[in-house]
Amino acid sequence: MISLHTSPLDQPGTGDAGGMNVYVVELSKRLAGLGIEVDVFTRATSSALPAKVALMPGVTVRNVAAGPYEGLSKNELPAQLCTFARAVLRAEAIREPGYYDVIHSHYWLSGQVGLLARDRWAVPLVHTMHTMAKVKNASLADDDVPEPPARLIGEEQVVESADRLLANTADEADELITLYDADPAKVEVVHPGVDLDVFHPGDQVLARKAVGVPEDAIVLAFVGRIQPLKAPDILIRAAARLLDQDPSLRSRLVVAIIGGPSGNGMEHPESHAELARELGIDDVTRFVKPMAPTGLVDWYRAASVVCVPSYSESFGLVALEAQACGTPVVAAAVGGLTTAVEDGLTGLLVAGHEIADFADALGRIATDPDTRESMGKAAVQHAQGFGWELTAAKTLAAYRTAAETMAADQVSSVW
Repeated sequence: MISLHTSPLDQPGTGDAGGMNVYVVELSKRLAGLGIEVDVFTRATSSALPAKVALMPGVTVRNVAAGPYEGLSKNELPAQLCTFARAVLRAEAIREPGYYDVIHSHYWLSGQVGLLARDRWAVPLVHTMHTMAKVKNASLADDDVPEPPARLIGEEQVVESADRLLANTADEADELITLYDADPAKVEVVHPGVDLDVFHPGDQVLARKAVGVPEDAIVLAFVGRIQPLKAPDILIRAAARLLDQDPSLRSRLVVAIIGGPSGNGMEHPESHAELARELGIDDVTRFVKPMAPTGLVDWYRAASVVCVPSYSESFGLVALEAQACGTPVVAAAVGGLTTAVEDGLTGLLVAGHEIADFADALGRIATDPDTRESMGKAAVQHAQGFGWELTAAKTLAAYRTAAETMAADQVSSVW
């Protein structure tokens, strides 16, 4: 596997670490459980990192030195592609020919390196986009910036040359075909999963005690990277609107923003705290640092509703994790969130990003115990269909299909 711009060892929820990190880690673990040995190549971001880290038996993270360890943004990483690719090719060169059977690249930067390795090793390249520039640029937040032309070109090259393209949802598959002219025969839908051993229902009273929230609180939670794309400001503004409409909620309301600054959000990391003060709800707003899943699960269980107001989302693992814990979700009706959330059953999908619409949806669930209970039960059932074991099995089948297709093409080219 190639995950150039973000390491599976990083804590999701800050910097460039997010759902893709979870995806690479969990998929690698489940593939190892199926007897597949996995090497994950990523760019080293600290001189203290060893060259190899055993994530678990069968999964090795290889930290590649390519450029300065710190201070490089994603937009500056293309300049390090050659250095990174050379290290990946060198790692294989010391092995017997045919050591690697398949390359699975994540995000377009990794796909560029994967293309070089594919041609050198004569093995198939399977690629997962995770996010797409053309989709993001079509739905930018007001204070966000467009993805650069270099990314669009790079993505088009990867889509054209990869042997297999794994899409998170049917909508993403359609976008690959319509926006990037992908060959439909190469596109396959494989949903991401959720770790059901970690994320499952539990005692809400105990969870609220663990995170320091009153037992009778109304808890609105956001989990993710703090950046315009993820739109945590929408939850803060919606909460302020709820209090304007019903001031009596103030004594019980808790707004939890769980995550760290990322992308454009790093330019002004205090902006959301300032927004809460401007709107007069800083007394009910908590900013919580990113944490491991074992701690995050308490927040999911403690929440009355989890809000995912992103402007673009290839899938939305947060929505799935929350539902697996029995917590309804209010999410923007974009990208993979329309698959992750069953509108009206496990939560509510909001068309557009109007504050009034989010406030209404949050209020409908958070202030109605019967709705929370019925949606929470349905949410758990819905999440049960997205285990990582199923994701790994389908991904492994895609690897085999890609390998068989390449072998057949090589035979036909000889004849």
